[in-house]
Amino acid sequence: MAAAEDRKLADALLLLSYPLHPPGKAEQPRTDHFAALHIPALFVHGTRDPFGSVEEMRSALPLIPARTELMIAQGAPHGVPPKFAAEVVSRFIEFAVR
Repeated sequence: MAAAEDRKLADALLLLSYPLHPPGKAEQPRTDHFAALHIPALFVHGTRDPFGSVEEMRSALPLIPARTELMIAQGAPHGVPPKFAAEVVSRFIEFAVR
């Protein structure tokens, strides 16, 4: 991930439906770069995402040394549906300016 390699790439990150692992393969985590991520990140994750559960996401976020926040999209699959767009944008603006 470019943001893990370059701290000056962005002031804050918005990660929509981050794929923690391939569907059904929790033993293949995609979090190796999390320890190198020093940019604050807001994660938006659906409760029906096959690429990782909300609980798996909550467990993974402490691996990131930067400030993180998790926004849960109730009922959303992988990919955040448009009905969440306004709330996501508003929440990200609040997150980014802190």
